[in-house]
Amino acid sequence: MTDKPKSPLPEIPSPCVAICTINPATGQCMGCLRTVDEIGAWPRASNEERYEILQELKERRRAAGRTSAADQRPRRRERRGSA
Repeated sequence: MTDKPKSPLPEIPSPCVAICTINPATGQCMGCLRTVDEIGAWPRASNEERYEILQELKERRRAAGRTSAADQRPRRRERRGSA
């Protein structure tokens, strides 16, 4: 058995929301807003690649006016040199 390389991120689940219909005008799923290529790549994608896809989806949701409470939350900023 071969071990997968460890990722600093926890395993990222699929963003699928079980509304699997591709919008012919945008080429995106009407449920999760992923493209057909992103949907096909998801099972083989590393956590880092999945994270990048999720960041793209966040921007697509904002552009479509479909934001969630998590999208509205400000991100924490890293503290620098607090000594």
